[in-house]
Amino acid sequence: MGRHTLHGNPPIDVTLRKSAQARRLSLRVSRLDGRVTLTMPSGLPDREGLAFLRDKEDWLRGHLGRLGPAEPVRIGSLVPVQGRALPVVAGPRLRVLDDRIEVPPNRPAAGPVRARLRAMARDALAAASDRHAATLGVSYDRLSIRDTRSRWGSCSSKSVLMYSWRLIMAPPAVLDYVAAHEVAHLREMNHAPAFWAVVARLCPDYATHRHWLRDHGESLHRLRFDD
Repeated sequence: MGRHTLHGNPPIDVTLRKSAQARRLSLRVSRLDGRVTLTMPSGLPDREGLAFLRDKEDWLRGHLGRLGPAEPVRIGSLVPVQGRALPVVAGPRLRVLDDRIEVPPNRPAAGPVRARLRAMARDALAAASDRHAATLGVSYDRLSIRDTRSRWGSCSSKSVLMYSWRLIMAPPAVLDYVAAHEVAHLREMNHAPAFWAVVARLCPDYATHRHWLRDHGESLHRLRFDD
């Protein structure tokens, strides 16, 4: 893969990707973090791909503008926790309360808030995974929490469950659906009708929660937690 920068205000970094499977040029903008990727057939000269990119520049800038910038977390920010937008305010110590998130003043807020939300996510996802696994009479080897951008969860062939900690920002029913989805893979390692039947057994309203993630999931990635 290579890189190219479209100069302008602002400059746009584009990842150039050659693919033997690609039959045409395609331009993709990640809804999660705004990353731009131009995929080209492997035999296509770079100059043709870059000409296509320049031709699409107005569309690309408009699309990126609608996504909006990433929002750093600091005192005064609103951070969703279990589906409720809580203000980050100064307080005597780090606490996530029903109506606010308190952080000590005169210190970076993002890192401590991220650490607390990760811990909350691990507890909630472990409890949901354990409950759904007990319902199906299956077990998993271990559970990991990451900050993934391409998926909300996964289940490996070795029965390892992985989840995005940002699910703790979504409504609890959405988090529970993702746990049900991944635990269902312990029974059906596919997305065939039999798999969705297992998901429906664990989470009858799963379609509603899938749609929530499709419509609102990108907003959970717009918050930046680096100090």
